[in-house]
Amino acid sequence: MAEQTPADPSRPEPQSSTPTTPVATPQPAPVQITSTPPPRKAKQDRAPEEDPGIWRMNRRNLLAITGWLAFLSFIVASTIGALRFMFPRVLFEPPTKFKAGFPQDYVIGEVSDKYKEAHRVWIIRDNAGFYSLIAICTHLGCTPRWLPSDNKFKCPCHGSGYYKSGINFEGPAPRPLERAYIGLTDDGEIQVDTSVTFRYELGQWGKPGSFLTYTG
Repeated sequence: MAEQTPADPSRPEPQSSTPTTPVATPQPAPVQITSTPPPRKAKQDRAPEEDPGIWRMNRRNLLAITGWLAFLSFIVASTIGALRFMFPRVLFEPPTKFKAGFPQDYVIGEVSDKYKEAHRVWIIRDNAGFYSLIAICTHLGCTPRWLPSDNKFKCPCHGSGYYKSGINFEGPAPRPLERAYIGLTDDGEIQVDTSVTFRYELGQWGKPGSFLTYTG
């Protein structure tokens, strides 16, 4: 049996004369891009086939419509206010000074409410002459009524009562009724001026104009 000679590491190994075939490197497969349809919503969340677009009523559209309506209402109100501002407000009030007829038109002891609605005054005649009471309760400004059967003025609001002279005697009224100026014009008619008043508690019922002396 032949002995094997150990290989000498210093000697180069003989090269094979057979050519080596290059190994092909595998290429990655190209990425396939596919259009995947988005998931469909549940049937109750999908718009109907005949979708009316923005006219479809949902929460967002409802809020939008409400906002537009509020905005348009503001514009209309502002326009009307601007137009109204261009026309001054005129308050038509009856004149404070007026003629109330001739003295002989009144009966002694009578309380005339002829001018109560238009001027809120009563004209009273007694044996000495005339005085005019303003028909405004001194409690809260209501209009009292003259009650001939009780011979007194009675306020329907809180029950204040006044004698024919205008002095308060019952209810919450704190003071008597006020008198208005009364006098005679040059042609002999009674004239009343509600802008001039006289108060009993201030001692003004004795001043000129608070009473019209007449004995004719």
